[in-house]
Amino acid sequence: MEHKQTHLSIALIGEKVLQEEAKDILESDFKTAPLRQFVEQLLSTMLSANGIGIAAPQVFDDRAILIIASKPNPNPRYPDAPDMEPLVMINPRIISQSNERCWEWEGCLSVPGLRGYIQRPSSVEVNYRCVEGTSNTLRLDGFIARIFLHEYDHLVGKTWLDHIVDSKHIMANEVWANQC
Repeated sequence: MEHKQTHLSIALIGEKVLQEEAKDILESDFKTAPLRQFVEQLLSTMLSANGIGIAAPQVFDDRAILIIASKPNPNPRYPDAPDMEPLVMINPRIISQSNERCWEWEGCLSVPGLRGYIQRPSSVEVNYRCVEGTSNTLRLDGFIARIFLHEYDHLVGKTWLDHIVDSKHIMANEVWANQC
């Protein structure tokens, strides 16, 4: 039996939930239908908004859950993104980050209409748990590392705006699209 996908409301910059630290999922919440249902709704919300990642605080939920999905389908916001199936990460932890950094433009579902040019590590090693509770460790590189770090920021109460070093590094999406 198929579940009807319900899209969740996306929190916008300035909402308190985007400025707070997310809470870890409790052991008793893994493998449960409510957790699976929430993850399905989170993914559906991300896909309907043409996102390539989303974190639970972005839908007014304070749990430490994020999804990264570079290009689950043709995405007009990121047409050159590498293909990647959606990956659900619960209670993620950064184990290490590369010293090598790279600059790139980022957008955010919670900061509509704007892009920011920010610097992030070019690779990251992370530990996380899946919906079933299994622990996984993974190294992410390049654009995928950037997506993870962007979404991880939402779990620690930050957005890309917190990384801006110069106001010239903020641009309207329409202007950005015409320059790229």
